[in-house]
Amino acid sequence: METESEPYVRLASLRQLHQVMADMNTARSLADTLQTVADGAVQALGYEMAAVNLVRPDGDLVVAAFAGNSAAESLITGRVGSRDSWDRRLAMGEQWGDLVFIPHTEGWVLDEDDVPQWYTDGPAPRFEDEWHPSDRLFAPMYTPGVQGGSSGELLGVISVDRPRNGRRPGAWGREALQMYAFQAAIAISNARLRANMQRALVRLERDQQALRASEESFRQAFEYAPSGMAIAEMGGDQHGRILRTNDALCRLLGRPASAMRRYSFSDLVHPEDIGTLLRTSAEGGRAELRLGRRDGSYVWVSLRNSVVADAADGPRFLLTHVEDIEERKRRELQLAHRASHDSLTGLPNSAELRSRLAARLCRRPAHPGALESLDAAYGHPAFDGPGHGFDFAAGAESYDGFDHHVHTVAPEDGRDDGTKGLAVLFCDLDGFKSINDRFGHNAGDAVLIEVARRLSRGVRDGDTVARLGGDEFVILADGLGKADAQDLAVRLRNEIIQPIRAEGRAVRVGASFGIGWAHCGMTADEVLKSADERMYVEKRSRPKQHRRAG
Repeated sequence: METESEPYVRLASLRQLHQVMADMNTARSLADTLQTVADGAVQALGYEMAAVNLVRPDGDLVVAAFAGNSAAESLITGRVGSRDSWDRRLAMGEQWGDLVFIPHTEGWVLDEDDVPQWYTDGPAPRFEDEWHPSDRLFAPMYTPGVQGGSSGELLGVISVDRPRNGRRPGAWGREALQMYAFQAAIAISNARLRANMQRALVRLERDQQALRASEESFRQAFEYAPSGMAIAEMGGDQHGRILRTNDALCRLLGRPASAMRRYSFSDLVHPEDIGTLLRTSAEGGRAELRLGRRDGSYVWVSLRNSVVADAADGPRFLLTHVEDIEERKRRELQLAHRASHDSLTGLPNSAELRSRLAARLCRRPAHPGALESLDAAYGHPAFDGPGHGFDFAAGAESYDGFDHHVHTVAPEDGRDDGTKGLAVLFCDLDGFKSINDRFGHNAGDAVLIEVARRLSRGVRDGDTVARLGGDEFVILADGLGKADAQDLAVRLRNEIIQPIRAEGRAVRVGASFGIGWAHCGMTADEVLKSADERMYVEKRSRPKQHRRAG
């Protein structure tokens, strides 16, 4: 079971990974890119040391960058290990997807090979998944193919050591390292490609003879680049019209080169990404957006523009580099979803629920007199300054002119005055513990999954159903009056009490609902506490024999 703080840790790590990946693709040189890769493994992935071993033209691997330990860096940076030794390492140990883990119990056979390495001292592990000083973990990097993946030639190996938490990486850590190596390979390949193209452009500016020689070099780099390339018009009425594409881009979009010349990028981009494209159509512009395939689907790409001038100050063209990032986007979405959703039911988790609720509330009460009522209800000031975090001078009369927030209001207690508000229904299952005790946790999990499905089916589009933890669920439903919220609770209870198939048998659970109301001036925790208390009042008011369906 995940702890409540773990989603925040994963989201923070995901943000760091995203920033490091962006830095890798904007480094000024290949050397800067390699050092950024090493630094990112330490800063974002949580390892104390990391080395980038790059394949040289002769096939051997050189330690091209190191991070985490200055003594180790000065000792092994620039040293070379033979390809045979590296192939032997990558063929042994445990395969974690594309990763290779060699435990200390097997790694002793590698002590005498010629691969540069740093030896660390430390006590023997005290538990099974503790990191041993002699454990080794490698993330191979392969040259990317047209559609991504790791089926190309070996580009290098990222080796990491000593996770800061002292444990071998789990499933999330392994996937993060594998995705990081995949993106590092793209960044290194792109850095090499950019260096080659920049050298070609310098030669183009020198003289006509160098221009002809460089044109052939450029043509080959363009045609045989592993990722998509295009040349488009720059300026004028035909700005952005595609003049030439390489095979990689044609295959990526499923369109022949002759058809591509009928389009501009604005014709191919997803309608929601038009604004992003327009902001990118300049020298050095880069963006992540979706381009349309011939079959009507869309693919996520990283698009980067450079300006190429024709000879003798002639027309200028946009050289556009298009990299397939569909796999990275998918993994990013998966990681983000895992951090904000319950792994069993797929519903938003406690952290995501509080985030959605807090986004609707400000610290300023929604109407005059609400502040006093909140002080009385919670025994402390509802807020200690102007709402929304803005600091206005004392007595300022123009506050409302800056306040564009639509306040969340709630029906008055004791009567249904027709006010529509944000209802918070706190649901606790009755009789769930006995199912776990009698039939096992598998049956309990099946009940929770089915209850989550029934709750989701019973609310409107736009409402939120979240699992708070255990057998507790919360529903956020906006635009309801008191009678509407009570009717919703009754409908959902009637859905839940229907028999549920679990482990080959029919079981029943009941449900107790507490209805709270969210309004500005409250915090998310105060709203949930109010609904929770109302749920327990409702549970205690019902006879014990009626608290479950049977």
